Amino acid sequence: MRASQFHISTKKEAPSDAEIVSQKLMLRTGMIRKEAAGIYNYMPLAVRSLRKVENIIREEMEKSGSLEVIMPMVQPAELWMETGRWQKYGAELLRLKDRHGREFAMQPTSEEVVTDIARQEISSWKQLPVNFFQIQTKFRDERRPRFGLMRGREFIMKDAYSFDRNADDAKKSYQQMFDAYCRIFDRLGLVYRPVRADSGAIGGNLSQEFQVIADTGEDLIVYCPESSFAANIELAPAPCLIEKREAPTEEMKKVATPGKDKCETMTEFLGLPLTKSVKAVVLATDQKDEEGNALPAQVVLLLIRGDHTLNEVKAGKIDILKGGYRFATEEEILKTFGSKPGYLGPVGLPKDVPVIADLTVANMSDFVVGANDEGYHFTGVNWGRDLAEPTQVVDIRNVVEGDMSPDGQGKLVMQRGIEVGHVFYLGDRYSKPMNATFLDENGKTQVIHMGCYGIGVSRLLGAAIEQNHDDKGIIWPEAMAPFEVVICALGYDKNENVRAHADKLYEQLKADGFDVILDDRGLRPGVMFADWELIGIPHRITIGDKGLKEGVIEYTNRRDMVNCKVPLEQAEDILKERMKS
Repeated sequence: MRASQFHISTKKEAPSDAEIVSQKLMLRTGMIRKEAAGIYNYMPLAVRSLRKVENIIREEMEKSGSLEVIMPMVQPAELWMETGRWQKYGAELLRLKDRHGREFAMQPTSEEVVTDIARQEISSWKQLPVNFFQIQTKFRDERRPRFGLMRGREFIMKDAYSFDRNADDAKKSYQQMFDAYCRIFDRLGLVYRPVRADSGAIGGNLSQEFQVIADTGEDLIVYCPESSFAANIELAPAPCLIEKREAPTEEMKKVATPGKDKCETMTEFLGLPLTKSVKAVVLATDQKDEEGNALPAQVVLLLIRGDHTLNEVKAGKIDILKGGYRFATEEEILKTFGSKPGYLGPVGLPKDVPVIADLTVANMSDFVVGANDEGYHFTGVNWGRDLAEPTQVVDIRNVVEGDMSPDGQGKLVMQRGIEVGHVFYLGDRYSKPMNATFLDENGKTQVIHMGCYGIGVSRLLGAAIEQNHDDKGIIWPEAMAPFEVVICALGYDKNENVRAHADKLYEQLKADGFDVILDDRGLRPGVMFADWELIGIPHRITIGDKGLKEGVIEYTNRRDMVNCKVPLEQAEDILKERMKS
């Protein structure tokens, strides 16, 4: 490819609404152009990178035995109604009607459609296992699309679905996909970590995310350097930090704490450590009777230590909250506690208010809680003496750095990550309600067991940039770069000697299988170099009249930006060696 025949449209500045590094650099390089909120055009540079990523994914998926299909972007509502997700998925599901008034969804994922395929195509145990994958455009109507390709509404995704005879076989398929994902991310040249994760709207009870490590990542992951444990903070078990509950040593007292509605300010005012305080979180559930009529909301009090934070995913797994919950309104709080938020606590509560205590809180003694009276707290509070034992004791907090790893092998460390892949074991979550079955060896009808596996193809570009950049621009991992090598021919339009040597090397590298672009635009050296450093091509070769007179050309690696002079007669062999290494 010659630069004069390619579309290069770089900019010195990113638009003012660009928020993160990858978004800014992709807009500055001209890789993407915004069409609407969360919707982008992929320009030629981006398409080249996308195709390279897709090719690696296809190769590894096919190596693992997965078969490529293409499912429709527009899916019948009836399928989503069969699984209950038409109502449950929420506002992110873009719903539309055709000219006949029939309802459809713009696919955010394809569990329903692929299960429909399976129930029509699979009838016998002899047809199992089977795995289908596609690389397709998806649409999720994000409330607040942002960060360019990192959280867009329209995006490119690889999704795969496995079908097996039973749970044991399905878990083997799951492991096959997990291994394939590791090979994919290894080949892409990314630093990543697989972590335990929540299944979210997809469902299922076994789930792992693949997180690309980056300081700007939205997700917080925890891991143990001394073992293989790693998890998204949502799923990381938080240990009890107090071995056993001590006997009371203080009397409960009501003390004035005017204007101290935060644990931090309240304990500082009282001269106590933050770890002596207990934080109250009030949730509510909206329930309906058998006829679908709304019942009064059930208020639930959750208690965590003052230096900890609530883990909402863990809270959602408590029996009373499994049907869904929300934070209680101020009106509901005032009615139940008789006080505004900031001074709430479990002492003297009505018996019909469930009190859920975190593991650590359940073993605390002589602690401080709100007195349910604005401007006051209770000190010296103890379970059993001053208030009833909690309704339920369960892990509901986020881990903190330094907590013991659940496997007991060391202490937890935290880092930021960007989710780029997710694998789920679904079991019969979709096959049972959609009646996807097969006949086993004995002629008996059995429900198919499923798994699903996703990779954010377009998101990978943003994640790679977040992990690989400097003040000059992008530093592409070689496997994802739009081009592997650029030949910068200085004075190509004016100097016959430069032109001849540049053309010769260009043809040699192409013949050797390198993905090379020749910059024949005749730009000033500084402008030319700035373009390619911004775009992030891994290898740069500079050919100029001065160097040719000395019998050398110059090689620069984008990652370390070290310039090396290479003898002209050995250039091809040396460059091939450097680029392959």
